[in-house]
Amino acid sequence: MDSQKVDMYLLTHSRYFESQHLIQIRERLMVIDESKWVTIQSLPLFDPRVALLVSISPVGSNGVDRFLIGDIGVGIGKLLTCGGLGIWTIIDWFQIQGATRQKNFEKIQPFLY
Repeated sequence: MDSQKVDMYLLTHSRYFESQHLIQIRERLMVIDESKWVTIQSLPLFDPRVALLVSISPVGSNGVDRFLIGDIGVGIGKLLTCGGLGIWTIIDWFQIQGATRQKNFEKIQPFLY
C-alpha cells in the first residue's frame, strides 16, 4: 500500500482511535491488499466528541450514549438503573470518548487481517 495514502487516512481519522492503536493500524494498512482499502475507507466510525455531547445531554443518563457506540449491554444497564443513580452517568462523562475509540478500533480490526 502507498505510504502517502495510509498517512493521509491516519491524519484524517486519528481522532477516532486511541493514540496507542495508530501505530498498529498503520503497520497493518501498509501490508493490506488494495481490495480491502475501499472497505476500510468507507467504514462508518463514530466521533468521540459526539459521544461526549450525547453523554452530557439528559439522554446520556438513560444509556443512549452507549447504544450509539454499540455497547448495548452497558446501555441497557444504564437505562434500567437511571444511569446508576447518576454515578454511572458522571463516570461515563470521563470514559465515553475512550470507549468510543476502542469500539472504532474493534470495528476496523477485522479488515486489517
